[in-house]
Amino acid sequence: MGSQARRPRWAVVGLVAYVTAVAVVVFAPVSYGDLIAAFTRWLHDGVGLASFGAGWVEFVANVLLFIPLGLLLTVLMRHHVWGAALALALSIAVELVQVLIPERSPSLRDVLANGLGAAAGAAIAWLFVLRRGGRDRPHDGR
Repeated sequence: MGSQARRPRWAVVGLVAYVTAVAVVVFAPVSYGDLIAAFTRWLHDGVGLASFGAGWVEFVANVLLFIPLGLLLTVLMRHHVWGAALALALSIAVELVQVLIPERSPSLRDVLANGLGAAAGAAIAWLFVLRRGGRDRPHDGR
């Protein structure tokens, strides 16, 4: 069997679930900006974090949104650099497509946040999934 058979099924299922969840958020009748504004109001009024503005909420949301993508792509591609690079390329593509959507605008800040999230996800995958898999294999007779 090739390396394709060794890819964990949970990563494929996770990627499908992730893409579905992102599609729901992207295509929901509620605007992304409204979600960010509501969460920011909650931080200000409910938690008392008045200094944490909408720009930071959006930045952190973008980082968190791309952690699972970086992790899952890294597990599936079996290499931390390729997983993070593909996630970053997808981020750039999403930002470029936003030129065509009237309510959205592309942002280098979003690409930075997405890239940080993808890199964090790739690092988590490398540290806790890929490296562990290497240690679980039997030694070559030493």
